[in-house]
Amino acid sequence: MRAGIRVLGPLEAEVEGARADLGGPLQRAVLALLLMERGRVVSVDRMIDQLWRGEPPPRAIASLQAYVSNLRRILEPGRARRAQARILVSAPPGYAVRLPDEAVDAWRFESLLTAARKDAPGQPERARQELEQALALWRGPAYAEFADEEWATAEVVRLTEQHLVAQEAWAERPGRGARGPRARPRPSHAPWHLPWTRWRLGPGGAHWLAGHVSPRGSPARARPS
Repeated sequence: MRAGIRVLGPLEAEVEGARADLGGPLQRAVLALLLMERGRVVSVDRMIDQLWRGEPPPRAIASLQAYVSNLRRILEPGRARRAQARILVSAPPGYAVRLPDEAVDAWRFESLLTAARKDAPGQPERARQELEQALALWRGPAYAEFADEEWATAEVVRLTEQHLVAQEAWAERPGRGARGPRARPRPSHAPWHLPWTRWRLGPGGAHWLAGHVSPRGSPARARPS
């Protein structure tokens, strides 16, 4: 069973090459919340508290179980009725999404950044290609439909900062030629809905490629010029 999920823009999923209907807002939020943890288990208590913003309904556990069951049918339509789920799994004290990095665009984005950093010193052309592949994954703001949710804020900010660092690294890549500031690539979505020309990270991208900034760390926040 092949499943692919995109969160760098609107939340979308494909199963066996066909677009999958992920259901209503809360059901989609269940999947997004789990994806943000990149395979780590999220407890049922935490999911209920965050999904219902601290005010869960009386049957919140039953509702969560129904959303999980529905998502399992969507992501693994060929799974036998009593067979163990392989994508959205039960793991005490809650649930987790288990997929390879290549199956989730945000996970693949980070893997490509890590690879580019590793390759930059000795294989700059390969690093450039990896950065281009990483940037091409973005279709809009990360986890776009959940931007107003408190539980999504930290991950959205983290991914957005990494996107900015990747843009800067690509612009400052060796051998780009002296084409001037207009050669700076324009991202698929500038953070906070501001034009890209108002955002600069200075040497942040170059420092990241040189290994001075961890790709999973938070570089200095860019400021409007």
